[in-house]
Amino acid sequence: AGTISSLQRHLEIQEAQLRRINSEKETLQRKLRERENELRAMSAKFCSLREDRAQGEMIVTMEKENCSLRQVVTELESKLAEQKEQIAELQGTVSHLRAEVRSGQQHICTQQQTQEVLQRQAEALQHRMLQTSVALESITSKFERYRNKIIQNTFSAAGSKAPQAEVSDEEVLEAMQKIINERTEFYQLLRQRGIR
Repeated sequence: AGTISSLQRHLEIQEAQLRRINSEKETLQRKLRERENELRAMSAKFCSLREDRAQGEMIVTMEKENCSLRQVVTELESKLAEQKEQIAELQGTVSHLRAEVRSGQQHICTQQQTQEVLQRQAEALQHRMLQTSVALESITSKFERYRNKIIQNTFSAAGSKAPQAEVSDEEVLEAMQKIINERTEFYQLLRQRGIR
């Protein structure tokens, strides 16, 4: 955005310079037309006075003025050509700056669209994380209740000692395996005696 602003300021400066040079060009063209009119008028006077040789000094003076006017016209034409060249260069610079401004604006628009997409994705991911967290809490709560029931049933069986401290998962598995083994042995003993 800072680059775009800088380019726009530079573009405004170049356009102002272009307007100033165009104004100078118009002034030079006006002066050129005036000098050409003066030159034509002087030439007309020169032609009319040439017939009268008695006006020799005036003719010489008019010839000098005519030569001076031609020199002024040449200088004005040269300046006008320079102004046209500067105008062409400035117009090229202005076109280039406008293209850069458009490109920068398109880049900013693309970045904004990308940022909006990423923002929506982040919001969706955050929502999914929240749902996962809630589901995890529910599963953890169910697991703890199920584990407590297992511990309660395991250590409430006949011949089992109630735990004095917090029981680890390995201890619960060992106690359950012991109960299963004892019941398996008991059922095998009943079968051997023919009791169903």
